[in-house]
Amino acid sequence: MSQTSKNLMEVYKQVVVPGLKSEFGLTNNLAVPRLIKVVINVGLNASKKDTKAQEVVVKTLERITGQKPVLALARKSISNFKIREGMAVGVVVTMRGARMNEFLTKLLRVTFPRVRDFRGLSIKSVDKQGNLSLGFREHTVFPEIKSDEIESLHGLEVVITTNARSQKLGRRLFELLGFPFAN
Repeated sequence: MSQTSKNLMEVYKQVVVPGLKSEFGLTNNLAVPRLIKVVINVGLNASKKDTKAQEVVVKTLERITGQKPVLALARKSISNFKIREGMAVGVVVTMRGARMNEFLTKLLRVTFPRVRDFRGLSIKSVDKQGNLSLGFREHTVFPEIKSDEIESLHGLEVVITTNARSQKLGRRLFELLGFPFAN
């Protein structure tokens, strides 16, 4: 069975756990880092303050993730940015478990190949705690979005949180899972 036909949990159990245990000298399966959650965020700028634009972003995230997004509200007023306390400044979805694995499998197998001029992920996208942050300029690369139904384009950020304690361990975890890093 090839790695592309397996789902993410099978790859984790069959490839990642034995690979990281031997490479880093880990003795216990529970010491091997694993994926905790995936957070998808869309910021709403001044042009998207109207409710129609918010609804479009909410429906888009709902389609992509299969989960109802939550509005992120401003905690305090900032007059220079014309933001008032309690105003919606973003839309957020947090996924864990099976839904997270399904989303990441789709991200690796379908979404990355659809990104124009994709040359791999930057090494710098993995932080010191081993978490991976990705940004998409357009939401149209996701297979659930049909190009004839697009009202407005917006970007989105994806943060994949792990319990790896270092950048090296986190990067190796993502490499073994099949994330394409640029050299």
